[in-house]
Amino acid sequence: MTLSYEVSSRYQAEEESCMRINARLDEECAAKLRQLQSVTRKGVSDLVKQAIVLLHRHELNRPTQRLDDLLASDFIGCAAGPEDLASNYKHYLTEGLERKHGAR
Repeated sequence: MTLSYEVSSRYQAEEESCMRINARLDEECAAKLRQLQSVTRKGVSDLVKQAIVLLHRHELNRPTQRLDDLLASDFIGCAAGPEDLASNYKHYLTEGLERKHGAR
């Protein structure tokens, strides 16, 4: 699919600018678009706008959702160890390596 866009010069004088999109769709995507037009009774522009809004929302919420899922999983804080491990990990690592391999 080839996608190009431009900000139309006739709209630049207005407060809100407009972006014109020219897209080449393969037959599968074109058929899906026609089906969506038929089912929703919306035009191509409205469907493209809605798709962009939905994809934008989905992509931008992903990192937040992953963090929320991790926090809800009870994974954080499930391991045993010193309470200050996060701030003193180098000290604990050095001690462990010295016990295993001897002081060097």
